[in-house]
Amino acid sequence: MTVTQLTFDQRLDALRSEEFLTSLAQSQRGVEREGLRIEKSGALAQTGHPKALGSTLTHDSITTDFSESLLEFITPPADSAAQTMEQLKDIHKFVINNIGDELLWPMSMPCFIEDDNSIPIADFGSSNVGKMKKVYRVGLKNRYGSMMQAIAGVHFNFSFADSFWAHWAKLHGQEHTKEQVAADYFSLIRNYRRTCWLIPYLFGASPALCASFLKGKEHKMPFSKVGNGTYYLPYATSLRMSDLGYTNAEQSALQICYNRLDNYVRLLRGAMDTPSTRFTQFAAGEQDNWQQLSKNILQIENELYSPIRPKQPTRSMEKPTDALVRRGVDYIEVRALDINPFSPTGIEETQMDFLDVYLLTCLMMPSEELTPDSIAEARDNMDAVVLEGRNPELDLHIDGQPLKMQQWAEDLFKKFDAVAAVLDTANNSTQFSQAVADQREKLTDPDKTPSGRILNTLLEDNADNSALGLLLAKEYADVFDSHEYTHYSEQDFTAQAQASLKAQQDIENADEKDFETFIRDYYNEPRA
Repeated sequence: MTVTQLTFDQRLDALRSEEFLTSLAQSQRGVEREGLRIEKSGALAQTGHPKALGSTLTHDSITTDFSESLLEFITPPADSAAQTMEQLKDIHKFVINNIGDELLWPMSMPCFIEDDNSIPIADFGSSNVGKMKKVYRVGLKNRYGSMMQAIAGVHFNFSFADSFWAHWAKLHGQEHTKEQVAADYFSLIRNYRRTCWLIPYLFGASPALCASFLKGKEHKMPFSKVGNGTYYLPYATSLRMSDLGYTNAEQSALQICYNRLDNYVRLLRGAMDTPSTRFTQFAAGEQDNWQQLSKNILQIENELYSPIRPKQPTRSMEKPTDALVRRGVDYIEVRALDINPFSPTGIEETQMDFLDVYLLTCLMMPSEELTPDSIAEARDNMDAVVLEGRNPELDLHIDGQPLKMQQWAEDLFKKFDAVAAVLDTANNSTQFSQAVADQREKLTDPDKTPSGRILNTLLEDNADNSALGLLLAKEYADVFDSHEYTHYSEQDFTAQAQASLKAQQDIENADEKDFETFIRDYYNEPRA
């Protein structure tokens, strides 16, 4: 079947039809917000995950990421950003009310941490799957250091309705299949990779960091100092996304391809099967010594760092790549967002509405396949913006040619305006055009970006990042303490916590294999 090639404007016209407008209103989104638990002093909490919050292994909404101290809040798919925000506020309230005197750190870059050993690795109980999660994190510590894993972010999950994909397939002369949906999601992802430098410019909120994060690290960044121990770059937007953040030289050499699902899966599986030259020093089960799950470049697929991922919910002990092969792409996960320190929930409703517009625009633009050169160019553009995004003279590159970042952004915003108008019509609102207008202000005035606001505050007061973070943490604790539940209730969360603890116990009681056999069987499971 020949695919009909359409321009952005032709697709835009098609989306104004009643059938597309109806299906666009059915898009789903959700949030995964990470945040460190801290003591009232601002130091990292050393306490275990509070039992009142339930089991981190089985709770649907409240879990941990790398550390016992690194909470993660997950909202289910919702029809609107407003509903997601209600869910997120309720989760925050329940957590704040059940962590005693502790607070939630409101920034992506960590609070003051003495050293790697001061970061307690998350524990998921005594079941084989719980042990696997912990060993994976032990591997991350050995491979990259715990300090890097203490960086927190916000992930934005988004999916189009199945009815939308059916109309989209028909528009392009295709049959509506899971293969077609996957191919179109990958088309969106490629345009995201080309333009996602815009995310740290608009939403980057980590231009500065605590000196403790740099201790023992080699770097060539020309930092300046403010306060007693805060280091910053004058035009930086998101040091979280820089080489100081989550990096892996062997991963960079993989050239993971987003042109087709089968190639993406093949390359990802190859990284899981290829022995690492760097990680052979760590035991992977020898004499029951588990310093990592395997000695390969990736222990599991989720170790791959990427600013966006195609996702399919996994079933029990199913690998993410197998889920993708069997059932296709269900949604995409945007992973380039810093925690917004000016929002109690770490993300604002208008940010989510803007991301709806941005992701739909990425789908609508023609999307050529990525080459090694264009992948490298996209990476260089991202690196430039995270370090110098607020520099008004910053040049990026598109197809090898220099282009002012501001000009490229303006070109994109013209498309955002048109797409936002369609989403406004679909949702009988003006919220999407308003969200685009909110972000456009940052193009003409970089001081309105979160990174600009943070840095100006620190420089005006000669203050430390830690002082600002602690001030906001205390303010937000009061906000949530007085918040009234709107979507959930306290009884809902208490019941979830108790059910999750029972579910963990049931899993532990059902284990029949020893851990070594369990891991061997996991890796040897026939692939889809």
